[in-house]
Amino acid sequence: METPAPVVEATPRRIRVRLGDRLVADSSRALLLIQYGEHRLPTYYLPAGDVLAGALAEEAPGPRGERTWTVRAGGRQAAGAARAHPDPSGVFAPLAGHITFSWRQLEWYEEDERVFVHARDPYKRVDTLRSSRRVQVSAGGQVVADSIRPLLLFETHLPTRYYLPFEDVRTGLLEASDTVTACPYKGQARYWSLRAGDTFVRDAAWSYPDPVPENPKIRGLVCFFNERVDLDVDGVRLQRPITAWSVAE
Repeated sequence: METPAPVVEATPRRIRVRLGDRLVADSSRALLLIQYGEHRLPTYYLPAGDVLAGALAEEAPGPRGERTWTVRAGGRQAAGAARAHPDPSGVFAPLAGHITFSWRQLEWYEEDERVFVHARDPYKRVDTLRSSRRVQVSAGGQVVADSIRPLLLFETHLPTRYYLPFEDVRTGLLEASDTVTACPYKGQARYWSLRAGDTFVRDAAWSYPDPVPENPKIRGLVCFFNERVDLDVDGVRLQRPITAWSVAE
């Protein structure tokens, strides 16, 4: 799928950033950078004047030529956790004089709610629809799941995902994985690998045991990577999409 062009726009949300229990930045004038690609996800940039005095120290060049800083607050520090955009020109010109922070090292809040992984894209939709289509999942010549009560999840720029009840899955072929991922639109996912005969597919399926309130219908269902196993919908084999998840890391 084609990667959309980057966009910078103002957000009406109050954005706060914390290191542990200490506030690092607080702004009602943040800019949202919406971009996708390798190592690129939506994030907020806050005016440098809305970063608390003394929070930034030890300026150093980043891997792409950008300015970076160590963040310090409350006796803690996060090396390289603040950075300026490497080239605030063209579409990125509004980002001059603004700072963004690491989502992995610091905590972000939109108003009073914690936000994980990256900023949410206001132009992305995640719709879930119950369906009576017959969905079959197979690997290694074996049928792994067969359901006529899937929940279809449609997420902008991504393949359709088919969430199935565990009762419709041969769970004896699944092996619990240590992999855990998080998504700002759905929550925290746990994974299963698949062993069907001589075929082993690592992290072939996932489930959200406690999804975010905006997507309650996916709770307790299991979804298989279209990219890693074969899916038939109403008897028609789906082409495996090529995405960032085509091969397990």
